[in-house]
Amino acid sequence: MEKKEEKFTEFEEKKGLFEILKERGYIYQTTNEEEVKKLCNGKPMTIYLGIDPTADSLHIGHCFPLIILRYFQEAGHKIIILLGGATAMIGDPTGKRDMRKMVTSEFINSNLGEIKKIVGNFLQLEGDNPVTFVNNYDWFKDMNYVGFMREIGVHFNVNTMLATDAYKTRLEEGGLTFFEMGYMLMQAYDFVHLNEKYGCRMQMGGSDQWANILAGANLGRKLSIAQGKDAETFQAFTCPLLLNAEGKKMGKTEKGAIWVLKNKTSPYEFYQYFYNQSDASVEHLFKVLTRVPIDEIKLLLNGDIRIAKQKMAYEVTKFVHGKEEADNALLTSQNLFANGGGEIDNAPTLKIDKNSLKEKLLIDVAINGKIFSSKSEARRIIEQGGLSLNGEKVNSFNQLLNEKDFDKGYALIKKGKKQFLKLILS
Repeated sequence: MEKKEEKFTEFEEKKGLFEILKERGYIYQTTNEEEVKKLCNGKPMTIYLGIDPTADSLHIGHCFPLIILRYFQEAGHKIIILLGGATAMIGDPTGKRDMRKMVTSEFINSNLGEIKKIVGNFLQLEGDNPVTFVNNYDWFKDMNYVGFMREIGVHFNVNTMLATDAYKTRLEEGGLTFFEMGYMLMQAYDFVHLNEKYGCRMQMGGSDQWANILAGANLGRKLSIAQGKDAETFQAFTCPLLLNAEGKKMGKTEKGAIWVLKNKTSPYEFYQYFYNQSDASVEHLFKVLTRVPIDEIKLLLNGDIRIAKQKMAYEVTKFVHGKEEADNALLTSQNLFANGGGEIDNAPTLKIDKNSLKEKLLIDVAINGKIFSSKSEARRIIEQGGLSLNGEKVNSFNQLLNEKDFDKGYALIKKGKKQFLKLILS
């Protein structure tokens, strides 16, 4: 994995970190804006982000806070990534109508390695200022329940907790459990523990986590006051959720999530996802997902919007997957759409066992290759004339593949004008 080369521009270096974050739209809520500003612009301090490893990958919306933490790391601040091995076993109830499915410790542990790889796409894991990884299971596993409730639980008012968005949906559904209410207490204690052990001064996360984040800062302050310490030690901020111009969460499509691991979403698919965003979304995505200077963004937006979208999609792909993968994705896109087709050497590829080709439906292959999310979608697109095989329109839902379709050494499925899948016999 190539190292991250982009740094603050000279223009940006003349500003404080907090001003940069505000200008690019990264700051949404703060515990105390002046105190947060002092910490951002002051001497190196420690900030943390919590990630519950409930899946083996994260989509781009989940990784938005990691993009922001890159600025902190480059400014010299210390980064802690807290992997919620314990909190993941409870499950965050925020915004959920039903209780999250309980997962096993084995499942969680199997995801930890992949999550660390993803963090490495955004932050430096080695060098002079590497990320520190911690797992809250390490301090919760042997904790005494009675002791925890006497020390921590006494500081939480149930009425206040129930009034937060974190529990609102579950409460309205009438199914909130005491099990789920423990999540906020555990996440709040994480901040206290990290402050005691690492001197952590700040927590950040998405705006949907505000109630949990605020609970941690408030708990730290209450304990500090009781111990005669500085209550302003505990500060926090959130970033807005990553939304497109239509107000929908970024990172998911009809075909599923846009993952940041390339074995789950190819760099080409990743590039195309951003290139296909609406014109109205381009400026926002430029600001929050790339390192392109604001002045340059304005110049691009005053020109051809297609060139601006191409630049935006390329820069996002480069930031996440590196320059080589971004170059390949851009070249593939240009080749595929030039002169009605062109070379397809770098197109998304699906290998098919030659011996299994007989009686294989084209739509089954297309679904397997993620061209379609379901047979109902495939039927609709075919009826609209939006699917072709090797340049020929597919008119039948029951069309079969055969060896003649691979006369060029491959077969090319095309959905609409922008989605391709290259089939190769193996």
